[in-house]
Amino acid sequence: MPLSTSPVVHMQRSGIRTLMELAMRDPECLRLEIGEPDVPTPAHVVEAAAADARAGYTHYTSSVGAPELRAALAARVTATTGIPVEPSEVVVTHGAMHGLAMAINATMGPGDEILLPDPEFPNWRMAAVAAGVDVATYPARAANGFVPTLEDIEAAITARTKVILVNSPNNPTGAVYPAELLAGIVEIARRHDLWVFSDECYEAITFEVPHVSPAAFDTDARVLAFHSFSKTYAMTGWRLGYVVTHDPVVAGLLGQVAEATIACPSSISQRAALAALTGPQDAVHAAVASYRERRDAAIALLTARGIPCARPQGAFYLMVDVSAATADGHAFALRLIRDAHVAVSPGEAFGPGGAGMVRVSLASERTILLEGLTRLADLVDAWRAEADRGAVVGADA
Repeated sequence: MPLSTSPVVHMQRSGIRTLMELAMRDPECLRLEIGEPDVPTPAHVVEAAAADARAGYTHYTSSVGAPELRAALAARVTATTGIPVEPSEVVVTHGAMHGLAMAINATMGPGDEILLPDPEFPNWRMAAVAAGVDVATYPARAANGFVPTLEDIEAAITARTKVILVNSPNNPTGAVYPAELLAGIVEIARRHDLWVFSDECYEAITFEVPHVSPAAFDTDARVLAFHSFSKTYAMTGWRLGYVVTHDPVVAGLLGQVAEATIACPSSISQRAALAALTGPQDAVHAAVASYRERRDAAIALLTARGIPCARPQGAFYLMVDVSAATADGHAFALRLIRDAHVAVSPGEAFGPGGAGMVRVSLASERTILLEGLTRLADLVDAWRAEADRGAVVGADA
Protein backbone atom coordinates (compact mmCIF):
# COMPACT_ATOMS: atom_id res chain seq x y z
CA MET A 1 0.00 0.00 0.00
CA PRO A 2 1.24 3.54 -0.68
CA LEU A 3 2.31 5.60 2.35
CA SER A 4 0.87 9.01 3.13
CA THR A 5 3.20 11.90 2.42
CA SER A 6 0.77 14.44 3.85
CA PRO A 7 2.06 16.77 6.57
CA VAL A 8 -0.99 15.63 8.56
CA VAL A 9 1.00 12.53 9.60
CA HIS A 10 3.14 14.86 11.73
CA MET A 11 0.12 16.35 13.52
CA GLN A 12 -0.08 15.36 17.18
CA ARG A 13 -3.44 14.77 18.79
CA SER A 14 -4.76 17.28 21.34
CA GLY A 15 -4.26 16.25 24.97
CA ILE A 16 -7.62 17.85 25.73
CA ARG A 17 -9.45 15.30 23.60
CA THR A 18 -7.54 12.42 25.18
CA LEU A 19 -8.86 13.36 28.63
CA MET A 20 -12.30 14.09 27.18
CA GLU A 21 -12.57 10.55 25.81
CA LEU A 22 -11.49 9.07 29.13
CA ALA A 23 -14.13 11.19 30.87
CA MET A 24 -16.84 10.05 28.46
CA ARG A 25 -16.15 6.44 29.48
CA ASP A 26 -16.54 7.22 33.20
CA PRO A 27 -20.20 7.62 34.21
CA GLU A 28 -19.16 9.03 37.62
CA CYS A 29 -16.84 11.65 36.15
CA LEU A 30 -17.14 15.34 36.99
CA ARG A 31 -16.41 17.05 33.66
CA LEU A 32 -14.11 20.07 34.01
CA GLU A 33 -11.89 19.37 31.01
CA ILE A 34 -13.82 20.72 28.04
CA GLY A 35 -14.55 24.34 27.14
CA GLU A 36 -18.26 24.17 26.46
CA PRO A 37 -21.02 26.28 28.04
CA ASP A 38 -23.18 24.29 30.45
CA VAL A 39 -26.38 25.95 29.22
CA PRO A 40 -28.40 25.14 26.09
CA THR A 41 -28.56 27.32 23.01
CA PRO A 42 -31.12 30.10 23.73
CA ALA A 43 -34.64 28.91 22.95
CA HIS A 44 -35.40 31.76 20.54
CA VAL A 45 -32.38 30.77 18.44
CA VAL A 46 -33.48 27.13 18.20
CA GLU A 47 -37.07 28.10 17.43
CA ALA A 48 -36.03 30.55 14.73
CA ALA A 49 -33.75 28.00 13.08
CA ALA A 50 -36.49 25.36 13.13
CA ALA A 51 -38.98 27.78 11.59
CA ASP A 52 -36.48 28.77 8.91
CA ALA A 53 -35.78 25.13 8.12
CA ARG A 54 -39.49 24.53 7.63
CA ALA A 55 -39.64 27.64 5.47
CA GLY A 56 -37.04 26.19 3.11
CA TYR A 57 -33.73 27.74 4.16
CA THR A 58 -32.05 24.40 3.54
CA HIS A 59 -30.08 25.03 0.35
CA TYR A 60 -26.55 26.07 -0.54
CA THR A 61 -25.49 29.60 0.26
CA SER A 62 -22.47 31.47 -1.04
CA SER A 63 -19.19 29.88 0.04
CA VAL A 64 -18.49 33.03 2.09
CA GLY A 65 -21.92 33.07 3.74
CA ALA A 66 -25.45 34.33 3.19
CA PRO A 67 -25.65 38.05 2.34
CA GLU A 68 -28.09 38.87 5.15
CA LEU A 69 -25.85 37.28 7.79
CA ARG A 70 -22.70 38.96 6.46
CA ALA A 71 -24.50 42.32 6.58
CA ALA A 72 -25.64 41.71 10.16
CA LEU A 73 -22.14 40.66 11.21
CA ALA A 74 -20.54 43.69 9.59
CA ALA A 75 -22.99 45.95 11.44
CA ARG A 76 -22.29 44.10 14.69
CA VAL A 77 -18.50 44.44 14.45
CA THR A 78 -18.80 48.09 13.45
CA ALA A 79 -21.06 48.83 16.43
CA THR A 80 -19.03 46.91 19.03
CA THR A 81 -15.53 47.96 17.95
CA GLY A 82 -16.06 51.30 16.24
CA ILE A 83 -14.13 49.93 13.26
CA PRO A 84 -16.09 50.32 10.00
CA VAL A 85 -16.63 46.91 8.41
CA GLU A 86 -18.37 46.17 5.11
CA PRO A 87 -20.27 42.93 4.44
CA SER A 88 -17.71 42.07 1.75
CA GLU A 89 -15.06 42.04 4.52
CA VAL A 90 -16.83 39.26 6.45
CA VAL A 91 -16.40 35.59 5.57
CA VAL A 92 -18.72 33.17 7.38
CA THR A 93 -16.98 29.91 8.34
CA HIS A 94 -17.70 26.44 9.64
CA GLY A 95 -16.60 27.46 13.14
CA ALA A 96 -13.71 29.74 14.06
CA MET A 97 -11.14 26.92 13.84
CA HIS A 98 -12.15 26.27 10.24
CA GLY A 99 -11.71 29.97 9.57
CA LEU A 100 -8.23 29.90 11.08
CA ALA A 101 -7.26 26.79 9.13
CA MET A 102 -8.52 28.40 5.91
CA ALA A 103 -6.57 31.58 6.67
CA ILE A 104 -3.36 29.60 7.20
CA ASN A 105 -3.87 27.95 3.82
CA ALA A 106 -4.76 31.27 2.17
CA THR A 107 -1.77 33.26 3.46
CA MET A 108 1.03 30.77 4.17
CA GLY A 109 2.91 27.96 2.52
CA PRO A 110 5.33 25.17 3.44
CA GLY A 111 8.41 26.58 5.14
CA ASP A 112 6.63 29.66 6.43
CA GLU A 113 6.36 30.06 10.20
CA ILE A 114 3.54 31.06 12.53
CA LEU A 115 4.20 32.39 16.04
CA LEU A 116 1.88 31.11 18.77
CA PRO A 117 1.68 32.15 22.42
CA ASP A 118 2.90 29.57 24.93
CA PRO A 119 0.67 28.29 26.56
CA GLU A 120 -1.18 27.71 23.29
CA PHE A 121 -4.51 26.30 22.18
CA PRO A 122 -3.32 23.03 20.55
CA ASN A 123 -5.67 23.18 17.56
CA TRP A 124 -3.77 26.19 16.21
CA ARG A 125 -0.62 24.09 15.95
CA MET A 126 -2.57 21.19 14.45
CA ALA A 127 -3.97 23.44 11.69
CA ALA A 128 -0.52 24.84 10.92
CA VAL A 129 1.17 21.42 10.80
CA ALA A 130 -1.59 20.09 8.53
CA ALA A 131 -0.76 22.87 6.06
CA GLY A 132 2.98 22.16 6.19
CA VAL A 133 3.63 25.37 8.11
CA ASP A 134 6.28 25.51 10.84
CA VAL A 135 5.38 26.61 14.37
CA ALA A 136 7.36 28.71 16.83
CA THR A 137 6.22 30.26 20.10
CA TYR A 138 6.60 33.34 22.25
CA PRO A 139 6.25 33.05 26.04
CA ALA A 140 3.25 34.23 28.03
CA ARG A 141 4.55 33.68 31.54
CA ALA A 142 2.44 32.80 34.58
CA ALA A 143 4.38 35.35 36.66
CA ASN A 144 3.00 38.07 34.36
CA GLY A 145 -0.56 36.78 34.45
CA PHE A 146 0.07 34.95 31.17
CA VAL A 147 0.28 38.28 29.32
CA PRO A 148 3.23 38.31 26.88
CA THR A 149 5.67 41.17 26.41
CA LEU A 150 6.52 42.99 23.20
CA GLU A 151 10.19 42.20 23.75
CA ASP A 152 9.55 38.46 23.88
CA ILE A 153 7.31 38.54 20.82
CA GLU A 154 9.80 40.47 18.70
CA ALA A 155 12.67 38.26 19.87
CA ALA A 156 10.82 35.18 18.57
CA ILE A 157 10.50 36.52 15.01
CA THR A 158 12.73 34.89 12.39
CA ALA A 159 13.28 35.38 8.68
CA ARG A 160 10.59 32.74 8.03
CA THR A 161 7.91 34.21 10.31
CA LYS A 162 4.78 35.16 8.40
CA VAL A 163 2.08 35.37 11.10
CA ILE A 164 1.82 36.40 14.75
CA LEU A 165 -1.19 34.78 16.38
CA VAL A 166 -2.84 36.64 19.27
CA ASN A 167 -5.59 35.23 21.48
CA SER A 168 -7.40 37.57 23.88
CA PRO A 169 -9.36 36.67 25.95
CA ASN A 170 -7.04 33.70 26.04
CA ASN A 171 -7.64 29.98 25.99
CA PRO A 172 -6.28 28.31 28.14
CA THR A 173 -5.23 31.06 30.58
CA GLY A 174 -8.10 33.58 30.64
CA ALA A 175 -5.64 36.46 30.15
CA VAL A 176 -6.99 39.62 28.51
CA TYR A 177 -4.35 41.66 26.68
CA PRO A 178 -4.31 45.43 27.30
CA ALA A 179 -4.77 47.88 24.43
CA GLU A 180 -1.19 49.13 24.52
CA LEU A 181 0.16 45.59 24.11
CA LEU A 182 -2.11 44.93 21.14
CA ALA A 183 -1.16 48.23 19.53
CA GLY A 184 2.49 47.29 19.99
CA ILE A 185 1.97 43.87 18.41
CA VAL A 186 0.39 45.45 15.33
CA GLU A 187 3.31 47.89 15.11
CA ILE A 188 5.80 45.00 15.32
CA ALA A 189 3.88 43.21 12.56
CA ARG A 190 3.97 46.35 10.44
CA ARG A 191 7.70 46.78 10.97
CA HIS A 192 8.43 43.15 10.01
CA ASP A 193 5.66 42.97 7.36
CA LEU A 194 3.70 40.16 9.04
CA TRP A 195 0.06 39.18 9.34
CA VAL A 196 -1.67 39.27 12.73
CA PHE A 197 -4.25 36.54 13.33
CA SER A 198 -6.50 37.53 16.24
CA ASP A 199 -8.53 34.71 17.81
CA GLU A 200 -11.43 36.51 19.49
CA CYS A 201 -13.74 33.58 20.24
CA TYR A 202 -14.19 34.75 23.86
CA GLU A 203 -14.65 38.44 23.06
CA ALA A 204 -17.99 38.65 24.90
CA ILE A 205 -16.66 37.03 28.08
CA THR A 206 -14.54 39.48 30.09
CA PHE A 207 -14.50 40.47 33.76
CA GLU A 208 -13.49 43.92 35.04
CA VAL A 209 -11.68 44.82 31.80
CA PRO A 210 -12.89 45.40 28.23
CA HIS A 211 -12.05 43.28 25.22
CA VAL A 212 -9.93 45.14 22.69
CA SER A 213 -9.21 43.86 19.18
CA PRO A 214 -5.84 44.46 17.52
CA ALA A 215 -7.93 45.40 14.48
CA ALA A 216 -8.50 48.72 16.24
CA PHE A 217 -4.86 49.58 15.46
CA ASP A 218 -4.74 48.15 11.93
CA THR A 219 -4.10 50.74 9.23
CA ASP A 220 -3.02 48.52 6.34
CA ALA A 221 -5.30 45.43 6.44
CA ARG A 222 -2.77 43.04 8.01
CA VAL A 223 -5.06 41.94 10.89
CA LEU A 224 -7.49 39.05 10.44
CA ALA A 225 -9.98 38.63 13.31
CA PHE A 226 -11.60 35.25 13.99
CA HIS A 227 -14.95 35.05 15.78
CA SER A 228 -17.28 32.29 16.95
CA PHE A 229 -20.88 31.76 17.99
CA SER A 230 -19.92 28.74 20.10
CA LYS A 231 -18.97 30.40 23.39
CA THR A 232 -21.03 33.60 23.33
CA TYR A 233 -24.33 31.93 22.41
CA ALA A 234 -23.75 28.34 23.62
CA MET A 235 -23.78 27.16 20.00
CA THR A 236 -20.82 24.77 19.98
CA GLY A 237 -22.58 22.08 17.95
CA TRP A 238 -23.93 24.51 15.35
CA ARG A 239 -20.35 25.03 14.07
CA LEU A 240 -20.44 28.61 12.89
CA GLY A 241 -17.91 31.42 13.02
CA TYR A 242 -16.62 34.23 10.84
CA VAL A 243 -13.46 36.01 9.78
CA VAL A 244 -13.14 39.76 9.36
CA THR A 245 -10.46 40.92 6.90
CA HIS A 246 -10.05 44.27 5.19
CA ASP A 247 -7.90 42.70 2.46
CA PRO A 248 -10.11 41.85 -0.56
CA VAL A 249 -7.55 39.41 -1.93
CA VAL A 250 -7.51 37.42 1.32
CA ALA A 251 -11.32 37.47 1.50
CA GLY A 252 -11.44 36.02 -2.02
CA LEU A 253 -8.88 33.34 -1.18
CA LEU A 254 -10.86 32.34 1.92
CA GLY A 255 -13.91 31.89 -0.29
CA GLN A 256 -11.95 29.65 -2.62
CA VAL A 257 -10.66 27.49 0.23
CA ALA A 258 -14.20 27.25 1.62
CA GLU A 259 -15.53 26.16 -1.77
CA ALA A 260 -12.87 23.46 -1.93
CA THR A 261 -13.46 22.13 1.60
CA ILE A 262 -17.07 22.62 2.73
CA ALA A 263 -18.84 24.24 -0.28
CA CYS A 264 -20.54 26.60 2.18
CA PRO A 265 -21.36 26.87 5.88
CA SER A 266 -24.58 25.19 7.03
CA SER A 267 -27.56 27.24 5.88
CA ILE A 268 -29.57 26.33 9.00
CA SER A 269 -26.70 27.28 11.30
CA GLN A 270 -26.45 30.60 9.50
CA ARG A 271 -30.14 31.27 10.16
CA ALA A 272 -29.61 30.36 13.81
CA ALA A 273 -26.69 32.79 13.96
CA LEU A 274 -28.81 35.55 12.48
CA ALA A 275 -31.43 34.96 15.18
CA ALA A 276 -28.74 35.00 17.87
CA LEU A 277 -27.36 38.31 16.63
CA THR A 278 -30.67 40.09 16.23
CA GLY A 279 -32.56 38.60 19.19
CA PRO A 280 -32.38 39.32 22.93
CA GLN A 281 -28.92 39.21 24.53
CA ASP A 282 -30.10 38.43 28.07
CA ALA A 283 -28.68 34.90 27.99
CA VAL A 284 -25.23 36.21 27.07
CA HIS A 285 -25.17 38.69 29.95
CA ALA A 286 -26.43 36.07 32.40
CA ALA A 287 -23.77 33.58 31.31
CA VAL A 288 -20.94 36.09 31.71
CA ALA A 289 -22.17 37.02 35.20
CA SER A 290 -22.32 33.33 36.10
CA TYR A 291 -18.78 32.65 34.86
CA ARG A 292 -17.49 35.59 36.89
CA GLU A 293 -19.20 34.33 40.06
CA ARG A 294 -17.85 30.82 39.51
CA ARG A 295 -14.37 32.22 38.93
CA ASP A 296 -14.48 34.06 42.24
CA ALA A 297 -15.82 31.03 44.12
CA ALA A 298 -13.24 28.72 42.54
CA ILE A 299 -10.32 31.02 43.33
CA ALA A 300 -11.54 31.42 46.92
CA LEU A 301 -11.65 27.64 47.34
CA LEU A 302 -8.19 27.09 45.83
CA THR A 303 -6.68 29.97 47.82
CA ALA A 304 -8.06 28.53 51.05
CA ARG A 305 -6.42 25.21 50.18
CA GLY A 306 -3.07 26.87 49.36
CA ILE A 307 -3.17 26.08 45.63
CA PRO A 308 -1.99 28.86 43.29
CA CYS A 309 -3.83 29.90 40.15
CA ALA A 310 -3.75 32.99 37.96
CA ARG A 311 -6.86 35.18 38.19
CA PRO A 312 -8.41 35.18 34.70
CA GLN A 313 -9.95 38.37 33.35
CA GLY A 314 -11.83 36.67 30.55
CA ALA A 315 -12.91 33.42 28.88
CA PHE A 316 -13.94 30.66 31.32
CA TYR A 317 -10.80 28.83 32.36
CA LEU A 318 -8.45 28.54 35.32
CA MET A 319 -4.84 27.41 35.01
CA VAL A 320 -4.29 25.67 38.34
CA ASP A 321 -0.76 25.09 39.61
CA VAL A 322 -0.42 21.50 40.86
CA SER A 323 3.38 21.50 41.00
CA ALA A 324 3.27 21.06 44.79
CA ALA A 325 2.14 17.51 43.95
CA THR A 326 4.04 16.86 40.72
CA ALA A 327 5.75 18.77 37.93
CA ASP A 328 3.86 16.58 35.44
CA GLY A 329 0.38 18.00 34.82
CA HIS A 330 -0.45 15.10 32.50
CA ALA A 331 0.29 12.54 35.19
CA PHE A 332 -1.78 14.56 37.65
CA ALA A 333 -4.76 14.72 35.27
CA LEU A 334 -4.63 10.97 34.65
CA ARG A 335 -4.50 10.17 38.36
CA LEU A 336 -7.27 12.67 39.12
CA ILE A 337 -9.66 11.01 36.71
CA ARG A 338 -8.64 7.51 37.82
CA ASP A 339 -8.75 8.06 41.59
CA ALA A 340 -11.20 10.96 42.03
CA HIS A 341 -13.37 10.77 38.90
CA VAL A 342 -12.62 14.38 37.92
CA ALA A 343 -11.54 15.31 34.40
CA VAL A 344 -9.29 18.32 33.78
CA SER A 345 -6.97 19.17 30.88
CA PRO A 346 -3.23 18.68 31.49
CA GLY A 347 -1.24 21.87 31.23
CA GLU A 348 1.28 20.20 28.91
CA ALA A 349 -1.50 19.87 26.32
CA PHE A 350 -1.03 23.63 25.85
CA GLY A 351 2.74 23.59 25.52
CA PRO A 352 5.78 23.85 27.82
CA GLY A 353 4.37 26.98 29.46
CA GLY A 354 1.60 24.85 30.96
CA ALA A 355 3.89 22.29 32.64
CA GLY A 356 2.95 21.50 36.22
CA MET A 357 -0.55 22.91 35.75
CA VAL A 358 -4.00 21.75 34.73
CA ARG A 359 -6.73 23.71 32.99
CA VAL A 360 -10.15 23.76 34.63
CA SER A 361 -13.26 24.90 32.79
CA LEU A 362 -15.53 27.32 34.66
CA ALA A 363 -18.30 26.53 32.18
CA SER A 364 -19.49 23.71 34.41
CA GLU A 365 -22.41 23.67 36.83
CA ARG A 366 -21.32 25.46 40.02
CA THR A 367 -21.69 22.57 42.47
CA ILE A 368 -19.84 20.21 40.11
CA LEU A 369 -17.07 22.78 39.66
CA LEU A 370 -16.52 23.27 43.38
CA GLU A 371 -16.74 19.57 44.20
CA GLY A 372 -14.26 18.83 41.42
CA LEU A 373 -11.84 21.46 42.72
CA THR A 374 -12.18 20.07 46.24
CA ARG A 375 -11.18 16.63 44.98
CA LEU A 376 -8.33 18.21 43.02
CA ALA A 377 -7.07 19.92 46.18
CA ASP A 378 -7.38 16.66 48.11
CA LEU A 379 -5.21 14.92 45.51
CA VAL A 380 -2.57 17.67 45.71
CA ASP A 381 -2.44 17.18 49.48
CA ALA A 382 -2.34 13.37 49.22
CA TRP A 383 0.36 13.40 46.54
CA ARG A 384 2.47 15.84 48.53
CA ALA A 385 2.08 13.72 51.69
CA GLU A 386 3.18 10.63 49.76
CA ALA A 387 6.29 12.47 48.57
CA ASP A 388 7.06 13.61 52.11
CA ARG A 389 6.75 10.05 53.46
CA GLY A 390 8.98 8.81 50.68
CA ALA A 391 11.62 11.42 51.52
CA VAL A 392 11.53 10.40 55.20
CA VAL A 393 11.92 6.71 54.35
CA GLY A 394 14.78 7.54 52.02
CA ALA A 395 16.53 9.58 54.73
CA ASP A 396 16.12 6.75 57.27
CA ALA A 397 17.58 4.26 54.85
